[in-house]
Amino acid sequence: METRKYLAAYGYMALWIFLSAFVIMLNKYILDPKLGGFPFPLTLTAAHMLFCAVVSWLLVKVKLIDAPAMHSEVYFRCVLPIGALFAVVLWTGNAAYLYLSVSFVQMMKAMMPLLVYTVGTAFGTEKWCVRTGMNLAVVVAGVAIASYGEVVFVLVGAAFQAVSMLSEATRLTLVQLLLQGRGIKLNPITTLYHVAPVCLMFLVLPFAWLEAERLMSQEWKVGPGLLLLSAAAAFALNCSIFLLVGKTSALTLNIAGVAKDVMLIYLSMTLYGSVVTELQVLGYATALSGAFYYNYRKMQGAKAAADAAAAKAAASSDAV
Repeated sequence: METRKYLAAYGYMALWIFLSAFVIMLNKYILDPKLGGFPFPLTLTAAHMLFCAVVSWLLVKVKLIDAPAMHSEVYFRCVLPIGALFAVVLWTGNAAYLYLSVSFVQMMKAMMPLLVYTVGTAFGTEKWCVRTGMNLAVVVAGVAIASYGEVVFVLVGAAFQAVSMLSEATRLTLVQLLLQGRGIKLNPITTLYHVAPVCLMFLVLPFAWLEAERLMSQEWKVGPGLLLLSAAAAFALNCSIFLLVGKTSALTLNIAGVAKDVMLIYLSMTLYGSVVTELQVLGYATALSGAFYYNYRKMQGAKAAADAAAAKAAASSDAV
C-alpha cells in the first residue's frame, strides 16, 4: 500500500515535469520568429485564458469541481488585481521567448525566491533578515554571472522576463494577503474558474492595440490546431498541479522544479541549438545552490513553527 502511494506521488511528479517542459518548449516553438513564426504573445496568452475559462467553467457547472462562492466585494478587491497581475505575468513571460533562449529564461527564474522574499518584505508577509538577505545575494550573483556568460543577451527580452517574475512575485504575495488571509482556499482549477475570465478581460485592450491589426494582416505559419494544443497542454499542466498538491513534500517539489529546469536547459540546447557557456553553468549552479538553501531554510522554519504550535495545543489540552 505504501509502495503504491509513493509510485502514485512520483507518477504525478513526472507528469507535472513533462507537461511543464512540454508547454514551455511548445510556446517557444510557436512564438520564435525563426521556428513557428507566430510572434503574437498576447494572442497566445489570450487563447490560453479563453480555453482555461471555458473548460474550468464546464467542470464547475457539471459539478466535477466545487468552486467556493465569491462575494462581489472580495471579487473586486481581490480577484481583479490578482487577475490583472496574472495577465502581465503570462503576457510578458511569453513575450520573453521572442528574444531569449529557453535555457537562459530558466536561469533567470532562479531569481524568483529573491523576488518573492523582497515583495513579501515590502507587503509585510516576510520579515527582513540579514542572513536571508546574504543568502539571496548569492542567487543574484549567480544570475548576474549567467547573464554575463549569455551569448545572445537581448535586453528587451530580459526586461520582459524580469517584469514577468516581479509580477508573479507580487501576485503570489497578494494571493497570500487577499485570499488566504480571508480563509479563501482555491485549487488550480477553481483559481482558473475565477481568474481566467478576469485575465482575459485585461488582455483584450493591449491585444487590440498591439497585435490585432498585425494578426489579421499577416499569414500565419502556425495552424489553429497547434494553438489549441498549447492551450490544452497549459490547462492540463494546471490539472497536474491539482493532482500533485498534497501528494509530495515541499522539498520534493523543489527538487522536481530543479530537475525540470535542468531538463529544459538540455532540451533547449539539443532541440533549438541554444548555446550554454561554462560561465553560465557556473552562474546557474551558484544561483541554484542559493535558491535551494533558501527554500530549505524556509521549510525548516515552517516545520519548527508547526511543531511549536502542536506542542502548545497539546499543553493546553493537558492543562484542561
